Amino acid sequence: MTRIPLPDEMAKTYSLEIEAPLYAWWEAQGYFKPRIDPAVKPFVISMPPPNVTGILHLGHALTSAVEDALIRQHRMTGQPTLWVPGSDHAGIATQAVVERELAKEGLTRHDLGREKFVERVWEWKKVHHDRITEQQRRLGISCDWERERFTMDEGLSRAVREAFVRLYDKGLIYRGAYLVNWCPRCSTAISDLEVEYEDEASQLWYVRYWTVDRSASITVATTRPETILGDTAIAVHPDDARYQALVGREVLLPVLGRAIPIIADTAVDPAFGTGAVKVTPGHDPTDYEIGKRHNLPVINILTDFGVMNEAAGPYAGLERFECRRRIVADIQGQGDLVKIEDYIHSVGHCQRCHTIVEPRISTQWFVRMQPLAEPAIAAVRDGRIKIVPERFTKTYFDWLENIRDWCISRQLWWGHRIPVWYCDDCGQQTCQRTDPTQCAHCGSSRIHQDEDVLDTWFSSGLWPFSTLGWPEQTPDLAYFYPTSVLETGYDLIFFWVVRMITLGIEMTGQAPFNTVYLHGLIRNEDGQKISKSLPDAWKYDPLYIIDEYGQDALRYAILTGSTPGNDMKLALSRVESSRNFANKIWQAARFVLGNLGDEPARFTPPAHLIPQPGMNLADRWIISRYHRLAGEVERLFAAYQLGEAGRQAYEMLWGEFCDWYIEMCKPRLHAHGAVEADSARQVLVYVLEGMLRLLHPFMPFVTEAIWQYLPHQGESIMIAPWPTAGVLDDAAERSMSTLMDLVRAIRNARAEYEVEPGKRIAAALVSSSESTMLEEQHEVITALAHIDASKLVIAPALAARPEKALALIVGEIECYLPLADLVDFERELARIRSEIARQEAELARANALLANEGFTAHAPAAVIAKERDKVEAAGSKLAKLQERLAALNL
Repeated sequence: MTRIPLPDEMAKTYSLEIEAPLYAWWEAQGYFKPRIDPAVKPFVISMPPPNVTGILHLGHALTSAVEDALIRQHRMTGQPTLWVPGSDHAGIATQAVVERELAKEGLTRHDLGREKFVERVWEWKKVHHDRITEQQRRLGISCDWERERFTMDEGLSRAVREAFVRLYDKGLIYRGAYLVNWCPRCSTAISDLEVEYEDEASQLWYVRYWTVDRSASITVATTRPETILGDTAIAVHPDDARYQALVGREVLLPVLGRAIPIIADTAVDPAFGTGAVKVTPGHDPTDYEIGKRHNLPVINILTDFGVMNEAAGPYAGLERFECRRRIVADIQGQGDLVKIEDYIHSVGHCQRCHTIVEPRISTQWFVRMQPLAEPAIAAVRDGRIKIVPERFTKTYFDWLENIRDWCISRQLWWGHRIPVWYCDDCGQQTCQRTDPTQCAHCGSSRIHQDEDVLDTWFSSGLWPFSTLGWPEQTPDLAYFYPTSVLETGYDLIFFWVVRMITLGIEMTGQAPFNTVYLHGLIRNEDGQKISKSLPDAWKYDPLYIIDEYGQDALRYAILTGSTPGNDMKLALSRVESSRNFANKIWQAARFVLGNLGDEPARFTPPAHLIPQPGMNLADRWIISRYHRLAGEVERLFAAYQLGEAGRQAYEMLWGEFCDWYIEMCKPRLHAHGAVEADSARQVLVYVLEGMLRLLHPFMPFVTEAIWQYLPHQGESIMIAPWPTAGVLDDAAERSMSTLMDLVRAIRNARAEYEVEPGKRIAAALVSSSESTMLEEQHEVITALAHIDASKLVIAPALAARPEKALALIVGEIECYLPLADLVDFERELARIRSEIARQEAELARANALLANEGFTAHAPAAVIAKERDKVEAAGSKLAKLQERLAALNL
């Protein structure tokens, strides 16, 4: 075991500089690797692979924080724990980035050719992959780096080929010409999920179509007049009386003069526009379905790059939006542009490059999803897979029950190439696990491979089992699959989660994981989505935040600020507060260590310390509170309520251990004999060390550093036992709760009467049921409430209530604080009477103003409301002052 990289003595303040050396030490010790026990079911997470297209963002930080918390907690329970890291080749995104780099050199991918371009992408991937893994290490993730995978490495490429061939052989993969979403910028088909819709201000152009004999006309409204060139019919609703006489007749296409029929179809909305619509089967999903029902021709008017093709006639060669401008002008010149209206409608954009997408007929490869969806639905219905939070289960079912076939081919060069070869002689397809040298049907060597690559999500859908060696029956696959938890953002439930479940069940016969944990998005403190366009976007770079506040602070802020499935607002003030929490723990530990004497090892904590009746009440209380918290945190982790678990740990460590227990221990450590002091030392170490273990999944660096300085058993907190619920002492918790309420009440009274902090006052505590406890705890009361021990009276009853004393009731306890100790009577009486007079004058002034009809009739409503607020405030202050005056006059 190499020496841990910490100074011999604990520094006065917590330094962020310990994070990098500690991470390197953990990795060198092999703590990130699972300790395999064939008799124990492992806990496994497959990391959502980040794209190799840039730097990590806060979404990655959230994923890393949640998954690392789960991994660290399970590792501490002794369960064999594996977290598989990796990255995604991100076909469209990566190719687009590299093409932009080439453009800076005045080159295109076509200048290089396919082979050289792909080599260039691999070079780019190497640089950026190393950068991303370094950033992931900065996030403190404890994954098994020796098992790191990439979606295009040799093993995963073999898995992709195997999955494709299996689906192809079963008839679940097919090729055909269908309407797809087409991105002209990326020059590829994209799936429905890769289209983002945004409301845009546009126009409705009303265009007149004349019948062939020009005896009648029909007007349609369109948002895309350039697609008129691809029209093959006009459609009206069969029940629309306005157009029944025209159904069956032909009209002429504006400008081109091509004759097209008027048809009736129930898909038409009579209330939209004129109730008549143009039908362009080659460029609209609804029109495509109408066209199939009526056997209409399908005309494609666009090239791969969004330029009008030869079918556009005189507009061939024009960019699509330039064509729009030209054809509108030409129609207007013919007198057939009836009118133009402003119109807001939803427009689809490519998720990657934000280019407006065109529906377009294209020959593509598809996966038949219906047969794969049914087992995936059953896996969630019968409980084999649980979705957290549960409300997303309905979303999951709705999607799968209405799923469409998945377009899996992309017109790119970077990615897994479609493993299908076409024969130049017989025209048949060959699909097999290894590259063929001849046609499987006729034996010809004249074959060529399909040019397209697979959708990135095809390889990502195999991630949970391909990363473990599938299709080979490896020891890792046998032991670690199915995995335990799939954790990702709720925005990926369709892109990724559904595909992993469908492909996992189809390929392995098992659901790929038993729990899907969905987190929300991180937004800025104003609730805005964080993007590069925001002026303060730099503040939300996780690496900047880590440099400024530390990895523990960022992780704790994210974890405690989020709940499953909900977006969170992240303010840097929250991160700063988390850093302050780390400093608070550090200072508490320094206090404990500074009071352990010359032989701190004597206080090495046992596995469980049981609160005994003879123990000091404070010791029994804090032990019981720690045991209760351990059980509650265990329950919250099991329910994936990590944020609440972290918040409760914070509240106990800062609010109970630091603010109360340490303060209660100080008199015992400094003024009592060895036995009493050692008892306090033992409990201080026991509870603090246990709390550090509970907090380790949230704040791994500061907890490890402190744990190494404290008396402990074992090499590292990372592999120390996870705390479990111990023996509780309800009576001690009740008594201490009463005692704390009493101290708070006295402190509040001191603050209200502005008693100097260092001044000790007299007090009488009366209770028939709690007097014994109060006697035993008189030192705590005098220390924490600043009571003069010589003036503290504790009794089960008093013959008469003390005169001129402030009375406080706390449960079964009556507390009397002589007013003479709280205030200078004469000065305070004078001050109160003066303030009463001032408030009465203010009240009279405001009431007189509000009684003035001239004021209330002409003054602005806001001004009147302000005066009424003044009346209410003055009345409230006056009542409190009169109460105080009455108390002083007792």
